Amino acid sequence: MRRVRTTVVGVLAAIFSLTAAVVPAAAAQHNPVIFVHGWMGSSSNWDAMIADFKADGYSDSELYAWDYDTAQSNKNTADEFIAVVNDMLARTGASAVDVVSHSMGGLNTRWYLKFNNGTAKVDDWVSLGGPNHGTTSADACYTTSCYEMRIGSDFLSDLNAGDESPSGTVYGTWWSPCDETINPDESVVVDGAKNTKTACISHTGLLSDETVSRQVRDFVA
Repeated sequence: MRRVRTTVVGVLAAIFSLTAAVVPAAAAQHNPVIFVHGWMGSSSNWDAMIADFKADGYSDSELYAWDYDTAQSNKNTADEFIAVVNDMLARTGASAVDVVSHSMGGLNTRWYLKFNNGTAKVDDWVSLGGPNHGTTSADACYTTSCYEMRIGSDFLSDLNAGDESPSGTVYGTWWSPCDETINPDESVVVDGAKNTKTACISHTGLLSDETVSRQVRDFVA
């Protein structure tokens, strides 16, 4: 009887081992997300939206709000963003990240996508109120990044030349008809992106509006 019992246990163990070997581990439900603020902003700008992502099941390790020097050229910021993305991928084991940007954060991350081979590592890209084709409000500030945000700048001419949304990444923008910072409001729109016109929301209000937050989470899901 002991021999039979031992044999049965051995067979069951073998079956369990075989099953475990052929059944793949559960795939991650979503990509990690990097949040990039705008000119004179900070990582704290994303507190409300990050809370929404957490409520939807994202863990702390999958969400990262990045701080950077907003006075420097967006090209320099894009170069720094290479390490940010690579670190997020290494820490999470993911094959791609999603990027959610506000205002000028859309410019440096788009530069990363277009000129730093970022489309190979970014699945979805979001621009909330980004001056993708410039804004007259940048005429009133004088950092390098402000000159780059001016309508017709060399930086924007290079960024928007040819394909505005290079393949490999899915692009989405949200623009408000009441944005007091981005003038004209439609500057946010990127050719080839899913461009969403919001309700009458202020520039900073895009960061905490519940409808926008829900739409962004659906977009990157």
